[in-house]
Amino acid sequence: MESTKKNLYTADATAVGGRSGHVRSATGIIDLDMSVPEGLGGKKNATNPEELFAAGYSSCFQQALLVIAQRAGDKLDPNTEVKCSVTLFQEGEGYGLSAILDVDLKSFDRTKTIDMVKQAHKICPYSVGTRGNMEVELKVQGESIPVDANENAGVAEKGGVQDGANS
Repeated sequence: MESTKKNLYTADATAVGGRSGHVRSATGIIDLDMSVPEGLGGKKNATNPEELFAAGYSSCFQQALLVIAQRAGDKLDPNTEVKCSVTLFQEGEGYGLSAILDVDLKSFDRTKTIDMVKQAHKICPYSVGTRGNMEVELKVQGESIPVDANENAGVAEKGGVQDGANS
C-alpha cells in the first residue's frame, strides 16, 4: 500500500537546562521557565514537561472530537471539556508517563459520547503517537470506558477513519 502521509505542520522548540531550565518555541509564543514538578521539590511558578504534554493532548483531543462531530453532521457544545491528567512514574531505572483523558461533551447522551470519544482516540495525533508506548485511559464524565484492542488500533494500522464511521 502506498503511503498517503502528508506533512501539515512542524513545530520547533528549544530547551536549555532540562527540567530546571527554560523552553522557548521558535515562534516565541512559548517562552517558559521549567522546573521539576512542585510536588517533587521544584519551583512554584514554573511549568514542567508533564503540564505541557497534558495541555497539548487535551487541546489536540478536543480538536479530534470536533472533526468527528463535523463528519457526522453534529456540532460540539462550546462548553465541551477535555481534561488530560498526565502522570510521571518511575519503573525500575526508567521513567514513563501515563495519561487519563476525561471528556464531557455536554450536549450528547452517554452512548453517543462514548462512540465519539473512541473515534477521536483513533485519529488524534497524540493518541496515535502514544499508542503502544504509554497507557492512556479514556473517561466520560469521570467514568472509565472500555476500549478493546481493536478499537485502540491507530490510523496507520487500520487504514484511516472514514467520515465518522468506526474503522
